[in-house]
Amino acid sequence: MLREFSYKQFGNIEFSKKATDETILNSISGYIKILFIPKKATIQVDFQEFTMETDALLFINPKVIIKPCETINGQLIYFNRDFYCIEIHDQEVACDGILYNNVFEIPFIKLDEIQSQNIQSIIQEIKTEMTNDDSSTEEMLRILLKVVILKSTRIWKQQHQLSEKNQHADVQFLRKFSKLVEQNFKTHHTVADYAEMLFITPKNLSKKIGLISKSTPNDMIKERIILESKRLLAHTQMTVKEIAFSLNYEDDAYFIRFFTKHAGLSPVSFRKQF
Repeated sequence: MLREFSYKQFGNIEFSKKATDETILNSISGYIKILFIPKKATIQVDFQEFTMETDALLFINPKVIIKPCETINGQLIYFNRDFYCIEIHDQEVACDGILYNNVFEIPFIKLDEIQSQNIQSIIQEIKTEMTNDDSSTEEMLRILLKVVILKSTRIWKQQHQLSEKNQHADVQFLRKFSKLVEQNFKTHHTVADYAEMLFITPKNLSKKIGLISKSTPNDMIKERIILESKRLLAHTQMTVKEIAFSLNYEDDAYFIRFFTKHAGLSPVSFRKQF
């Protein structure tokens, strides 16, 4: 079901192998999404399959490709930036760089039984509100959306065991680095580039990231470039040379070597899989 408030759009669909086909998912690929996935469900996210150990939430940027491999009773909420822009409203919910645009991990939020019941109750409220048609419907939907995001951000912080003392500094640095990579990976490829943006040395950047993640800053930058390359290869008609150029590689032969090294097969071989 989709509700439109002028240019603002907000929708909800069942996410399951039986009910959700690829055409539906393609039609909403440009929307920001929140996906509730039940325990034992298997889904594919950007070429990787995941089986849920618990009920979970997944926060999905536009253009991320998701498929319900073995899933029943999932719920997908989607909205455009006119309805709620994560970046603009980040001061309200502090989720950008954690739930969205987090280059450290695919942002699954595992839910215990009480948390899951709570989230499912809010989703049910959203579904009920979408059947209303009065002057407060739009704002009620926006408030319920914010509640899901706020609760999820709180759970993420608890699960990553960030104590009150160091929480603010660590989380803010995580968010800042994640957002910088997401905004600049097409044009800036080195750790030194991001260290300069953060006004620290490359060595200090690597040290600070090492406190939060097992991956190095260089790994994260390269993985984001490879992910974008895979999306373009699988879901566009762009040539390998055009993809290389769009990612600021003037030498497509160098790009092919880079992709092959990190992806384990050549761009052409990867594309043939799709």
